[in-house]
Amino acid sequence: MSRRVMSRRRIRRTLAALTGLLLAGSLPPARAAVAAPPAATYTNPVTAGTVDTFPDPTMIRGKDGYWYAYGTQNPVFQTKGETGERTLPILRSSDMTHWEYAGQVFTPGDQPAWHGGSRLWAPDIRYGDGRYDLYYSVPGRDTVGVATAPTPTGPWTDEGAVLPADSGCATGDIDEAQFTDVGGQPYLYWGSYDTICVAKLDGDRTRVEGPVTEVAQGRRMEGGFVVHRGGHYYLFYSDAGCCDGAFSGYQVKVGRATSPTGPFTDDRGVGLMAPTSKGGVVVAANGGRWIGPGHNALQTDLSGQDWLVYHAIPADDPDLDPVPGLDRTLSRRPMLIDRLDWIDGWPVVRAGAGPSDGTGRAPVTRWDAGSTFNDGSTSGWRSEGSGAWTTATDQDSGGYVTHGGTASDPSYLVTASAAPAQVRAEADLRVTSAGSAAGLLIGYTDPRNYVVAWLDRNRQSLVTDARVDGVSAGERSTPLPSGFRWTSWRNVAAELRGTHLTVEVGADRLRDPVAVQQRTVPAAAARAGRTGVAARGTGVAADNVGAARLWTPVTKRVPQPTPVSQLASYSDEFDGVGLSPKWTWVRGPAAGAAVGDGALSWPTQNAELNLATNTASVLTRPAPPGDFIVETRLRLTSGPANQQAGLVLYGNDDRYFKLVHAVLPLSHTAGKVTHVTEFAKEGARPTTTPPTAVAYGPMFGGPAAGTLWMRMAYHADTAAGEHEVRAATSTDGVHWTRTGVWTLPAEQALRIGLVSMNSAGATAHFDYLRTYRSSGGRAGGG
Repeated sequence: MSRRVMSRRRIRRTLAALTGLLLAGSLPPARAAVAAPPAATYTNPVTAGTVDTFPDPTMIRGKDGYWYAYGTQNPVFQTKGETGERTLPILRSSDMTHWEYAGQVFTPGDQPAWHGGSRLWAPDIRYGDGRYDLYYSVPGRDTVGVATAPTPTGPWTDEGAVLPADSGCATGDIDEAQFTDVGGQPYLYWGSYDTICVAKLDGDRTRVEGPVTEVAQGRRMEGGFVVHRGGHYYLFYSDAGCCDGAFSGYQVKVGRATSPTGPFTDDRGVGLMAPTSKGGVVVAANGGRWIGPGHNALQTDLSGQDWLVYHAIPADDPDLDPVPGLDRTLSRRPMLIDRLDWIDGWPVVRAGAGPSDGTGRAPVTRWDAGSTFNDGSTSGWRSEGSGAWTTATDQDSGGYVTHGGTASDPSYLVTASAAPAQVRAEADLRVTSAGSAAGLLIGYTDPRNYVVAWLDRNRQSLVTDARVDGVSAGERSTPLPSGFRWTSWRNVAAELRGTHLTVEVGADRLRDPVAVQQRTVPAAAARAGRTGVAARGTGVAADNVGAARLWTPVTKRVPQPTPVSQLASYSDEFDGVGLSPKWTWVRGPAAGAAVGDGALSWPTQNAELNLATNTASVLTRPAPPGDFIVETRLRLTSGPANQQAGLVLYGNDDRYFKLVHAVLPLSHTAGKVTHVTEFAKEGARPTTTPPTAVAYGPMFGGPAAGTLWMRMAYHADTAAGEHEVRAATSTDGVHWTRTGVWTLPAEQALRIGLVSMNSAGATAHFDYLRTYRSSGGRAGGG
């Protein structure tokens, strides 16, 4: 067993027993959230010390200014002595990094009967028209439900199943996410193993309607989540396996489109409906603490920086204790957050470094200037112009401000302190009177100098203006949706970078705005100044008003291991008349394998290298000492299905890494196949004592092709006592898709090898095998 995966179960069970005596099986009710000073740094998992596990997390900023997270039904309090599960547990935070338990959506006593006793999974939270919509999966009924509430913690009213009995989607009807398009049309995405579908929602957002469109399909694909950014719709999803402890190959990928119904393509231009594995890797295991990162949501901090919200499995303690009534072991999947960078138009976590397992810079959760008004005061604010600003409260928002004037001239409420010139500002605005307008101010110095974004009810539009010495730079108007509900809170967010202004109008800060406007403002208007709100007329209310220094984009990915110099004695061009004596066979020689015409040709065998079935031939040779990269170019002539060929780093039949082009039956479509690049490991499951039970875990790489370049980058992690391997594939030998990292205990040396197996009917042609000294460093890149 590697040093990193020493089990902590004995310690946890002792603590659970002691805590259980104190708790006597109960937990205190949720407390009112306390606003702590925001953290400068954070460490994953952010749910540590609060809950033991929090799978499939989703997050929203409530109208009270706190963040709320929701997770899959799980035994979240095992270390507190509780053996049962909480049904869609809720957490609350003032800074996205320190959380407290805030309840659950359903209890065993009030769970709707139509669920049939099903466990509930994969929630998605949204706000709109004065209420919170919590969508959730009901796997026992193969459908999606929705519950609504006036606050982020309830009370919840179940609205029944969102999908009809026959949803029209080819695969599992779970793993939903709601999205509202520019113009106000709501959609629901859903699907699992192996198709993601989308359909419009009705005006109440509780039932799908109209045609169902399949937008993505792939091996074990699920967990779709859509955002709109820069003119594109980005469909995040996870593939491989979510929940197999140390052998979970989950990772997040993405495709993008110019329409919410597709067609979506990955970063290599491959359609997400194509019968192959996909690129566009957003986050994958990097050889550090976290395994199987996936099932993501997204959250934006007050500076405008996006954060990926997701779960992952700790390598040092991957499994929960057994849950009474469940016939399988659940993986421990706490909630993580990490910076989401947008590089060359594509999202990636930490510039490609993967999940963080050390201390990092925390999200910005406090404005340079601003307030939630939850203290019931406008202290630190200045009122200018006509009419008075007063504070008020309601159940959801806590404190907020209202304007009672009736004059048509603007009234301003601005911070006493200034925010930077490069700024992100936002406010929740509401206009209850016809003919009135509410505005977000930035760069305000006096009533003659400011930038403003109005929600103008009279014009039914988002209207922006920049004024310098009382002179307007020209108003710009963007229509708001016809069904825009003015009496509900609407979030207006403005980013000013240089002289470029971007304003978005949405409901819940989840990157699905109903209106977007971009424009240039005069250089004299792009200055440091106060932020605040403006009102014309009566019936204007504002909340969560503030501004922070604008986020700084990351523009380059972290370096990855690359070939430096070829190691000739560990390479073979297959340009002779037979195999080099440096090669040796395990269960060979394989029938039909021969060198000729500059390649090793090897018909696929009716044989396996999988768990207890070890009948396939393996062709191996020594690997060099130290870090290295091994590469081959594979041409696989496809058979009917169930063939695979490629590279291995081989210790023995039960301890190896494998990267293959696999031809597999296409799920739910008889007679058709899909081509995937499968990167897998087989080894002893570390949670058994001793670790003897053999397990197999796959993850899926980039697109496959008739000619496929394949690499495995090896790193000797001596500190952890592990072999660490990362895979990469290319369809042209130039542009590479790098997938995640697998590790195994370094208990024996690995040999470089090739395989051609699974079933007969195809032939693998290996054009060469080249081994390089690598650029060094961890295979995971960080």
